[in-house]
Amino acid sequence: MASVLSDYLKKEQMLKQLQEELQALENNSELKEELEFKERLQALMTEHGKLARDVCEMLDPSYRSKPAKAGKVSTSSTDGRKKRPLKVYKNPHTGEVVETRGGNHKVIQEWKAEFGNEEVVSWVVKETA
Repeated sequence: MASVLSDYLKKEQMLKQLQEELQALENNSELKEELEFKERLQALMTEHGKLARDVCEMLDPSYRSKPAKAGKVSTSSTDGRKKRPLKVYKNPHTGEVVETRGGNHKVIQEWKAEFGNEEVVSWVVKETA
């Protein structure tokens, strides 16, 4: 019980400290100027039907071509994820061939339900990157 009380008192002290810091920020003239600028900019964007992305592209035409995160290598043109390998499965019972890049292919799921995962995985006849 004492630990709960001490935890409460610590949190209360932290809250008081954060409130003091927040009060100091609210009195900061630089913050007031930035907040006023942001409000005016948002009103202007709303008035002209523009999004922040549009404004960034107008001010910096290379905005879209910049990578989202430094150091991240993009291997796919859509979302930066590496493309899964293409797997070609051939059902030895029916001769049916299925090509897929993911494991959620309807036919593959049906085969796995019927024959088991290990057996269906053994039916891969070709795998390309």
